[in-house]
Amino acid sequence: MGIKKINPTSPGQRGMTKSDFAEITTSKPEKSLLKPIRKTAGRNNTGRITCRHKGGGVKKAYRVIDFKREKFGVPGVVKTIEYDPNRNVRISLVFYADGEKRYILTPQNLNVGDTIVSGPNADIITGNALPLEMIPLGTMVHNVEMIPGRGAKLVRTAGAAAQLMAKEGNYVTIKLPSSEMRMIRKECLATIGVLGNAEQKNMKIGKAGRKRYMGIRPTVRGVTMNPCDHPHGGGEGKTGPGGHPKTPWGKPALGYKTRKSNKHSDKYIVRGRKR
Repeated sequence: MGIKKINPTSPGQRGMTKSDFAEITTSKPEKSLLKPIRKTAGRNNTGRITCRHKGGGVKKAYRVIDFKREKFGVPGVVKTIEYDPNRNVRISLVFYADGEKRYILTPQNLNVGDTIVSGPNADIITGNALPLEMIPLGTMVHNVEMIPGRGAKLVRTAGAAAQLMAKEGNYVTIKLPSSEMRMIRKECLATIGVLGNAEQKNMKIGKAGRKRYMGIRPTVRGVTMNPCDHPHGGGEGKTGPGGHPKTPWGKPALGYKTRKSNKHSDKYIVRGRKR
């Protein structure tokens, strides 16, 4: 899990860095766990663009990930560690004792040949999944559920981990990577350990074409447009926004809260990420 520099044989490669993929053990995914991805290019079901700057990109298949970890008491052996084009963390193919195969997110220090298990009686070792009430305080966890049985929704990106801070009644307080403190039901599952591939955040794209591989199209600045196309447009020569920055639809672009409050969920936030 490291980053390698590319020889500057062209301007695009001069500042580019890539992963060395040292931890990858195979380049062929498990066919039974693949699903096709239909590209939308940012358009909704009526054909209108609802998310700009999307389109193109390399064709890829979706790897079905086991976010629920509901195979309680069934040990599984890690057979391969693979690259997943749909996320920035590596995935591991696990062969369970009953013959089933599943993909899981790969934490740090989980290697091929290691045995993992889920359930309230599992040991506190990397890769095992337990209910939050059975995990000691101070433990670093990832792949955390918000509602019991619905699968993990929190802490799923490369290098991320949450920490158990307190237990009180039916709830456990955890500190998320954003520094938000949140109460979650004690029955929710979490996986022990810190997710791997933490060096991914230090990678440099290097050239515009690499963004196109990811399905991200160019973004045109508003100040270069005409007044009919953007609030920043128009004027002679180079001009600034001429006031507070705005989106193409006239809404404030900086410091404007777009998150809708959810009274059913926000009441469990002990401390927000923006204090």
